[in-house]
Amino acid sequence: MAYRFDFQPVLAHTDLLLKGAFFTLELTAIGAVLGVALGILGGVSRAWRLRPFAQVFGVYVELVRNTPFIVQLFFIFFGLPSLGVQLSEWQAAVLAMVLNLGAYSTEIIRAGIQAVPHGQFEAAAALAMTRAEAFRHVVLKPALGKVWPALSSQIIIVMLGSAVCSQIATQELSFWANFIQSRNFRAFETYLLTTLVYLLMAIAVRLLLNWIGRRFIMRNR
Repeated sequence: MAYRFDFQPVLAHTDLLLKGAFFTLELTAIGAVLGVALGILGGVSRAWRLRPFAQVFGVYVELVRNTPFIVQLFFIFFGLPSLGVQLSEWQAAVLAMVLNLGAYSTEIIRAGIQAVPHGQFEAAAALAMTRAEAFRHVVLKPALGKVWPALSSQIIIVMLGSAVCSQIATQELSFWANFIQSRNFRAFETYLLTTLVYLLMAIAVRLLLNWIGRRFIMRNR
């Protein structure tokens, strides 16, 4: 018997899908800001071999990049309480996303810093720039400009990976998709619409990051 498509039971819960989508975007925004900030610290430490921070970030990067995101999430949510650290679902999801993105952005930003010509440091000194000014204008901004497309892609990858946060009952998009499907048993329709929502979010976030890059990062570099 031919399958009869029926999207109405799913569309009746559009408010839940939108709620999950906005929650996912909120997680992504917080994770991106804090994760990139952590990546800048790690990238500088590793590129300039600042002891002992370079070694600490080296271990951290290898640990995160060589373990599954869902295992990291479970360790934070289920493992840390054994040490007396209690985190809510939202806090665990944010922390997992920040640590995951921080590790990958550390290596991306390190590559950007190492690609900055050394002669620019000498030019900054000749212009009597302070160390803070030289770091901001001569090191950080050009480095971010070189790696911004890769960094943007990594942010989107982390956003899409946040779907596993539903496993600890974080109420992001996939959590509500699973909830809706368990009520109406229209799995094909539910996950098709959920896929489209993720696709639209990824496109929107990429467009936003491209605009941020053109407006603030790669302009006049």
